[in-house]
Amino acid sequence: MTSYTQTLTRDELDGRAAKAAVAAMIAALFAGSTALTPLYVIYKQVFGFSQVTLTLVYAVYVVGNLGALLFLGRVSDVIGRRPAALAAMVVAVVSALFFLFAENLAWLDIARILSGLGIGVGAGAGTAWLAELIEGKDKSRAAIITTSTNFIGLGAGALMAGLLAQYAPWPLRLTFVVYLALLALVALLIWRTRETVSSPGRLVDVSLRPRLSVPDNIRAQFVAPAVTGFGAMALVGFYAALAPSILAQQLHVTNHAEAGGLFFELSIVAAATIVGTARLSARFTMLAALALMIPAVALVVAAQIYASMALMIVATAVCGVAGALGYRGGLQVVNQIAPADRRAEVVSAFFICCFCGNALPVIGIGVLSSLANATVASLAFAGMIIVFSPVALGFGAKYAR
Repeated sequence: MTSYTQTLTRDELDGRAAKAAVAAMIAALFAGSTALTPLYVIYKQVFGFSQVTLTLVYAVYVVGNLGALLFLGRVSDVIGRRPAALAAMVVAVVSALFFLFAENLAWLDIARILSGLGIGVGAGAGTAWLAELIEGKDKSRAAIITTSTNFIGLGAGALMAGLLAQYAPWPLRLTFVVYLALLALVALLIWRTRETVSSPGRLVDVSLRPRLSVPDNIRAQFVAPAVTGFGAMALVGFYAALAPSILAQQLHVTNHAEAGGLFFELSIVAAATIVGTARLSARFTMLAALALMIPAVALVVAAQIYASMALMIVATAVCGVAGALGYRGGLQVVNQIAPADRRAEVVSAFFICCFCGNALPVIGIGVLSSLANATVASLAFAGMIIVFSPVALGFGAKYAR
């Protein structure tokens, strides 16, 4: 009896360590995507590019995302979760090296594309891996862990970069030295984590034919989480790309740590919301997210018009809640409806919707900012959300069962 208890305890500990390692990988990959958030203003000054170029540097990583998810969405289903995750970590390391030695705009673009590629492969593999590591049929825990660690990573990356840029030397170098050390540690943890794909194949077995596939029998159910994920990540993208510029130009806040801290606030509020609303149904959280999007963008515009940091802090919190509910609710539904043998593929399709929402509206806002000003661009973004949210809300209420 004692031996059985000890074995059971060891198995439980091993399971917890495995889930922690995969969650750490997801957080680390996403931290790399926001490490640039407080650095954009510095890069803009050093390399002398425009606001439009800044938003393109932010958005270009969607090229890597889409490449990974379209061509490699099934890779972890075939070769196994651990090999796919380690490959994503290698790509993230190469991306960080490009950032570390960046000498011009082209280096930044290549680094962002590679960052998107690593996140695209790692997020799909890690989400499916967590769902399989969690015993039982309730996959909501996998969505909660994935989305909360995702936001923690996003916030930690921005805060770390902001603090180092403001209070340490070499603001465009030291951030990526620290990040490379973090990636090495996480890669070691992943190397020691058990595989969950029972009979992994070889890389040559992976079809590179572009696939954006959702099984016919779940397509109607897939639409509601897809549109919600798009809107939720559009809010997050707005903050990640443009909040530092808004702080500097409209609110006259030039402290890089404060810029990183604002996005950290959004991310921590989002992570806390995900954990605190774990018992709410996926359908309710999706609909609540869509309803909150309108007041969220209204507060952002008000903060710019009145140059109020207090309003900006409140707007950030509301955006964090809306983004968290939309992302978590959508991913939870996708995890529940996806067939086991195609889970990574279906999750990847969901992430494509999220990444497009994260990047594409930001480009339009950047163009408008250069043609008019940041307030007009934010008004246009708010108008898009005001039109999008009620339509998606009505559709979700009808079909998200």
